[in-house]
Amino acid sequence: MTTAPLPELPGMPTERPAGRPFDPPEELAAVRPLARIPLADGSPGWLVTGFAAARAVASDPRFSNRMELQRLVLPRAGMPDRMPPAPPGDFLHADPPEHTRYRRLLAGKFTVRRMRLLTEGVERTVAEHLDAMERAGGPADLVSAFAQPVPALVICDILGVPAEDHARFQENTRAFNDPAVPAEEMGRAWQELSGYLRDLVNAKRAAPTDDVLSELTESDLTEEELVNVATLLLGAGLDTTANMIALGTFALLCHPDQLAVMRDDPEAVDGGVEELMRYLSIAHTGQRAALEDVELEGHMVKEGDTVALSVAAANRDPERFPDPDRLDLRREAPGHLSFGHGVHQCLGQQLARVEMRATFPALLRRFPDLRLAVPAEEVPLRADADIYGVERLPVAWGPEGAGR
Repeated sequence: MTTAPLPELPGMPTERPAGRPFDPPEELAAVRPLARIPLADGSPGWLVTGFAAARAVASDPRFSNRMELQRLVLPRAGMPDRMPPAPPGDFLHADPPEHTRYRRLLAGKFTVRRMRLLTEGVERTVAEHLDAMERAGGPADLVSAFAQPVPALVICDILGVPAEDHARFQENTRAFNDPAVPAEEMGRAWQELSGYLRDLVNAKRAAPTDDVLSELTESDLTEEELVNVATLLLGAGLDTTANMIALGTFALLCHPDQLAVMRDDPEAVDGGVEELMRYLSIAHTGQRAALEDVELEGHMVKEGDTVALSVAAANRDPERFPDPDRLDLRREAPGHLSFGHGVHQCLGQQLARVEMRATFPALLRRFPDLRLAVPAEEVPLRADADIYGVERLPVAWGPEGAGR
């Protein structure tokens, strides 16, 4: 174990470099692979920025994902320095064996094969929204016209939300996931969404249909667990994918050579999606709490310490990804950490892949002259959100100058 001092930062860096909205804060690369930072309450914490170190922490059972054991890395208005335990059913913030119980119930419902069976339906939903965009004409906000409604309707199908409730469901999920929405409206949307999911659970118990939620009602999960599982699946399957579609399109529009690869080379789509995930790292920061003393990169993390994981920095580690700051859709370097790693690796990652493989090529082929309708520096970013992305993405197509 080394006694060499670690670099220290005054806090968790959050500011993106000027004019480089797709790059993580520059301070992160300067302290790779490990640094010390003060946490929101002023207590000392750890910051992992190296790929190998982040992967090790994410897969080590000696690091817990339970919220009540962690301290907040960044201050949040109205939030305590210590979080309460996760409610029953929130398996993301549970450790084995509790986490294992939920994961086993859900794993078979999100397999590669089962998610690929959804491809035709996803492609149909994508085509319908592209048709609507084309009929309406540009300019358009890609977020509200395409990036948000497509994954919302897909998760509706998976959860078994009746068609007549889709509009209400989408409106509440939009309000709940939009950082620009006032806190009061967001709270109202959350309460209505929770109540709706509770009613939906009871309806599925009484009259099951062909969907994941109906299947789960046949398990030993309680009503509260079912509602919270549905809520977690909703959040994981909607906000992340919607932001990847929008921010990924923004990145491609700013890299025309790579946009052409995604649009024109079907064999590059799968790898291109993985590269966009790595390059953008929208779920940019995670954290864990040490359950015991653990040696990490030659330093001793003490029991109870909070460790922040910068996924964005780890995915730009040059020891893992050569020339990491370059977007290269033909890069052959799988293994990014954007879906996590270890027992908490994203359960819905195959669904996200199906959606992104359907959306990017279809959008770019339908509108081969797609372009930003405002200068890139005027695109509003979700700078302070847990899931990075754009608030709006004004785009245009057709005769040059439309939407300007």
